[in-house]
Amino acid sequence: MRIGVDYTAAVWQGAGIGRYTRELIRAVVGLDPSITYHLFYAAGGLPAASPYLADLRALGAAHPGVQLRPIPLSPRLLTILWQRLRLPLPAEALVGPLDLLHAPDFVLPPTRARTLVTVHDLTFLVRPECAEAGLRRYLTRAVPRALRRADMVLVDSQATAADLARLLGIEGAQVRLIYPGVDPRFRPLPSAVLEATRARLGLPASFVLFVGTLEPRKNLPRLVRAFARLADPELHLVIAGRRGWLYEETFATVERLGLQNRVHFLDFVADADLPALYNLARAFVYPSLYEGFGLPVLEALACGTPVVTSGVSSLIEVAGEAAVLVDPFDEAAIADGIIHALRDDARLRAAGPAQAQRFRWETAAQRLLACYRTLGVGGPSKGSRDHVCTERSDR
Repeated sequence: MRIGVDYTAAVWQGAGIGRYTRELIRAVVGLDPSITYHLFYAAGGLPAASPYLADLRALGAAHPGVQLRPIPLSPRLLTILWQRLRLPLPAEALVGPLDLLHAPDFVLPPTRARTLVTVHDLTFLVRPECAEAGLRRYLTRAVPRALRRADMVLVDSQATAADLARLLGIEGAQVRLIYPGVDPRFRPLPSAVLEATRARLGLPASFVLFVGTLEPRKNLPRLVRAFARLADPELHLVIAGRRGWLYEETFATVERLGLQNRVHFLDFVADADLPALYNLARAFVYPSLYEGFGLPVLEALACGTPVVTSGVSSLIEVAGEAAVLVDPFDEAAIADGIIHALRDDARLRAAGPAQAQRFRWETAAQRLLACYRTLGVGGPSKGSRDHVCTERSDR
């Protein structure tokens, strides 16, 4: 079976969908030697020194069944051609013959093959005020169109599955739940190996941590105001993540409250440093307004870091009983949640790794492979939904 995977996000994005795609495909490619994976990606303008490109080449070298298919166009131009202009140029014309095409980033390119599309969340419908206007307009058109064409829809959480049914009428056997996992490198680490990272990143001795893109859905202005309520003058807030969109209010809030010396912005932190960063934090705080899954929460749990997160959407599924859940719209509740987590340190540090063990990339890969086989061998073609992957989540 020849499976094409749109690998564009994996070679361009460090976090989020990029990491999801890298981890999931790395876990699945070695499970069935009869499958050939054609990993295609927009390569125009991609830096030759990109660590994600190096990662992809290593994956291809390690697995004879993995074929790399760079497309000499930028991601923006490829999106314009396939999604905005809807040019009827099938992926096969650029990649070669395919039996199945998996698009792990919301939209499907034109193809003659059977199709899976992964919809990670419906932020553009659930929290439209948090989405950049142009992207919101694009997704509002492109995602429903992809869902109509897809033979199977993969989601990261029960919460997203419920949103799909409620908002777009997509439900039943067509929708398949596959939880993401957490890499084993996210684990409790001995303090002796952490101090070099503290010194290199210039981290304070005592801090709570946020990791994620700086954008409205992450609720950072409220987090800063909640942090300002805490009485401990030695406690700092570290925010690690690239600037996304509509982030200006976060910086303005820090300045307005005079917290420039206690709130630290690290920008993007390399993957290799993340386990130590989580371990060094006294608590991880993630008061997002909405998530399709929430990988940073899972990574922090796996490291044994006490977690404070929102009691909304998929975050309830990810955190279980191993985190402090708060109302993300209530600054006092966020502040109280941080205090609670710091006081309940021992219990939360023990509960986090146990909860994280429920989410494994190996399990996700096995379930994805079952879906591939269902669609690739006697599975439904586009427009027929009668026989799709029947394996269900055990959660």
